[in-house]
Amino acid sequence: MDLETLKIFEAVAAELSVTRAAARLGRAPSNVTTRIQQLEAELDAELFVRLGKRITLSTAGQRFLAYAQRLLALEDEARQAVGGGGGGSLRIGSMESTAASRLPAPLAAFNRAHPATRLEVSTGPSGLLMDEVRDGRLDCAFVALPAELENEPALAEMGLQSAPVWEESLLLLLPPVDAKATAPAELRTRALAAFKPGCTYRAMAEQRLGIVAGSEWRIQELGSYHAMVAAVAAGACVTLLPRSVLELSRVPDDLATLEMGTVSTLLLWRRGYETPAFQAFADQFLGDA
Repeated sequence: MDLETLKIFEAVAAELSVTRAAARLGRAPSNVTTRIQQLEAELDAELFVRLGKRITLSTAGQRFLAYAQRLLALEDEARQAVGGGGGGSLRIGSMESTAASRLPAPLAAFNRAHPATRLEVSTGPSGLLMDEVRDGRLDCAFVALPAELENEPALAEMGLQSAPVWEESLLLLLPPVDAKATAPAELRTRALAAFKPGCTYRAMAEQRLGIVAGSEWRIQELGSYHAMVAAVAAGACVTLLPRSVLELSRVPDDLATLEMGTVSTLLLWRRGYETPAFQAFADQFLGDA
C-alpha cells in the first residue's frame, strides 16, 4: 500500500466510476482498475461492489475510506510542517447556517491572500463535524457546541480546542397561527422543523420547547433552512434558526419570531495541529473575532 494507491482509491470512491476517476487523475482506466485490484488483494477485502458498469463502496470500503483520508491528510500535514511554506490543503467543516451567512466573503478573502492553499468545504451538524475533526477527516470546523462542551477542559479531554468567532442571535420562526405568541408556552403549533440529530440548534430547540420522548411534539427532519422556512410558512411547524440566516431568506411578512437567546459559533481544531495553512486561516478568523 502506498500513498499514490490511496489517492486512486479516494478518487474512485468519490466518483464511483473508474472512468471519471481516471480522467480526474490523468491515468488510463486500466491502470486505475489494476491499482484498485492490487489494493483489494493486499487488504484481502472487496472495497467496491460491482453491479454491471456501476460500482458502489462496500462496507469494508466505507471503513477503509475514512482511514485513507486520514493518511492522506497526515501526509499533507507533514509536508506543510516540514516545508514550512504556503500551499497544501485545508479541509473545513461548517454548519449549514454558517456556510450560508458567514463564510462566503472571508473564504474569498483567504483565497485571494493564499491562492496556493486548496480549500475544501463540507457541511453538516455540529456533532458530526466534531467527530470528523477528532479523527482527522477535517482539519477544522465552525460549530456550535452544547453547554457541557463549551469549556476548555472538556474539549481538551477529546484532544480538541476552540475559539469563538461569531455570536449568533437565535430566533424561533412562527407560523401565522402563532403570530401573537410572546413565549414558547403560548404556542399552539406542536411540530418542530430541524436537521437530523447532532445539530446543536435542534438540541437547543428541543430543550427550550420542552420536547421530550412521549410529548405531543413531533419533529420534521429537513435538509435545509430554505425547506424549514417554507414548512413554517405553510403553517406546519416552528423552527429555530440564527438571525443571520433569516436575513438571507425571503420570509413572508405574516411570520413572527421569538427571541431565543444567543449562541457562539466556534472554530474547532485538533490540539497540536499547526500547519502553516491552518495558522494563516485561524489568524484571519480569530483576528476578526
